[in-house]
Order: sequence, then structure tokens, then C-alpha cells
Amino acid sequence: MDSLVYFPSFGTFSSFLHSVDLEKIKEDSTETEIILIKMDVREAEDIERAQKIVEEKVGDSGLNLLINNAGILRHQSFSEITEEDMLFHFRINTVAPVMVLKKMLPLLQKASSRKTGGMSVSRAAVLNISGLFGSITELPKANPEKWMSVMSYRTSKAALNMAMRVVALTEKDQGVLVVNMCPGWVKTDMGTEDGILELPESVSAMMETLSRLDESHHGTFVNRKGETIPY
Repeated sequence: MDSLVYFPSFGTFSSFLHSVDLEKIKEDSTETEIILIKMDVREAEDIERAQKIVEEKVGDSGLNLLINNAGILRHQSFSEITEEDMLFHFRINTVAPVMVLKKMLPLLQKASSRKTGGMSVSRAAVLNISGLFGSITELPKANPEKWMSVMSYRTSKAALNMAMRVVALTEKDQGVLVVNMCPGWVKTDMGTEDGILELPESVSAMMETLSRLDESHHGTFVNRKGETIPY
């Protein structure tokens, strides 16, 4: 059976699912074994412990898919920005996904080595949940003032895109697919009720796209439909 690990956002900044939702999914699951691992992505010890739990579970089969979803957003414009705020966003939105991937990479490589052919999520892949706001190209002069107030978020997501681009090029011969994806503006705690997409709509689109990802998507930044977003 293929193995997948999904790390939701920590604490009250959950983008998609709260712990209560995850517990409900686990309880209702009859055909798939779901193991919940508590982890604060800011803490190296938590990442280390999570890796050991995953390794013990997947064994020689390795890990097929890692989804880095942890992320936070605070509204602070340039005039309000502080060093603490920028470091807070970078630590969670940029540094944490890199450190989690670095720790889980041997397990992904193990899964990749068991299959031949091109890259795919069924072989070995990491999906990093990024955001359109991390695209420098897509920041026009007419950008609404409302979204200019999330400077730290934008900057940290742009950095995540670059970091994973470097990882993709560095690990290009390992058979591990690396992709950054924007789920769209979803009605979640982070996206607020102003979001234009319902959660099921966003997730179903991403799941459909996941099944189509291959080596042509390695190191790219795409939307939930698989369309390329310029860096």
C-alpha cells in the first residue's frame, strides 16, 4: 500500500483541518489506516520524532507522498512590519517545509528506488502548499491594498518557492518529484469567509491534479488545476 504523510498547520493557524476534523476522519476510515502524529513544525525535536514514527510504519516500502501544508498569515503592512513578524512567517512558511522535507527525504528516496519510470506521486513526491501571493510576477501595481498588507506572508511564500526550486534541481536524479501548488483562495480559517472556493472544491481539484503530475512538473509552481504560475 502506498504511504502518504500530510502535515497540517500547527496550533490555531490551521489552513485546512483542525485536530478534531482529523480525529473524525480517522474514526470514520474503514479502508485506509490513518495515523495522527502531533508535530509543531517549528521544533526540530518534533520533526525528528515524526520521522521516526513514519519510518517505523512504512519500513522498507518508504514514503510515497509528503504534503507540506503548514502555514500562517498575519496582516501587517510595510509600515507596521517588525523583525519578529517576518521571522515568524519565515520560520513556519519557509524554513519548516525545508526541514521537514530534509528529514523525510531518505524515506522518499527509498520509495522512489522501488519503482522505475518517470516521476509521479505514486512513486515518490513532495507537494508544498504555496500561494499565488508568493509569485513576484503576479504582483501588479494595481494589486488591491488589502492584500498589500500581508507582506511577510508574501515574502515567505516567495522564499518557499525558491527553496523548493533549489531542492528540485539538487535532487533531480533521485526520482522524487518536487512541486509547489496554490490551492486557490479557499474558505478556511486563513482564507476567511471571503474565500471564493469551498474546501471540497479546492481539495478535489488538487487531488485530480496530483494524479497527473509527472517529471514535466518537477520544480514548478502550479495552481490546483496544474496550470503553471510564474515565479
